[in-house]
Amino acid sequence: MSVKLEEFKKEKEKKDIPEIQTGNTVRVTQNINGKKQSFEGLVIARKHGKGLPGTITIRKVIDKVGVEKVFPLHSPLIEKIEILKKGRTRKAKAYYIREKTKKVTRKKVKE
Repeated sequence: MSVKLEEFKKEKEKKDIPEIQTGNTVRVTQNINGKKQSFEGLVIARKHGKGLPGTITIRKVIDKVGVEKVFPLHSPLIEKIEILKKGRTRKAKAYYIREKTKKVTRKKVKE
């Protein structure tokens, strides 16, 4: 039974996922009901590795309200993930950015 499970995992994994790190600014394009939608923001967390259960959490500020979305990396709804800016943080999970202003966030995430 585990052989079938391994084959299933290899079949469902996407091969074109870029190296995403915490601190990068990315744009995720989704295909929802035939319409393309994109969500652009700062990656504050990457969880569960690079395999099928892997996810990324992206934060964006819209009208002074923070919005976070969690995207499964290997979801069939995700068409592509683009890295717009490379950033570097000192921690693997950048949850501390939630309390920071936009100006302080730019200083914390170094280009």
